[in-house]
Amino acid sequence: MNQPLRFISTLRGLCALALIAGLAFVAPALNAAEKAPALPLKASFEKVASTEGTPFVLHLKNESKDSLKVSGKVLLSVVHHAMDKARAVPEATVAAGASLTIKDLSAEDRVVLTAAGYESLEIRVPAKP
Repeated sequence: MNQPLRFISTLRGLCALALIAGLAFVAPALNAAEKAPALPLKASFEKVASTEGTPFVLHLKNESKDSLKVSGKVLLSVVHHAMDKARAVPEATVAAGASLTIKDLSAEDRVVLTAAGYESLEIRVPAKP
């Protein structure tokens, strides 16, 4: 007769233990996210004449006082079944005040950029610049 109560008590104990164990992993991740500053890049788009249907160019200006090693990927908005869904942006060093250019972008593509010590930056290509 006490078995249902014992089962419920054991279940509550296991849930509490799982919650405490989970917090041990969540707390450091939250602290790390708070400490990472935003990537100091200012984005601007340019629409260019193109025969391939990818008329946008992204210009990223480094607004920090230090050079940045930036890499990333372009998540394509339109893909065919035989294509990759993402295109790599090769690592580049952007000097302070200098710009990085990413070409061949289509409307609604997403550009995700990363640099060591900074939070990643995601930029969506607008339909109209």
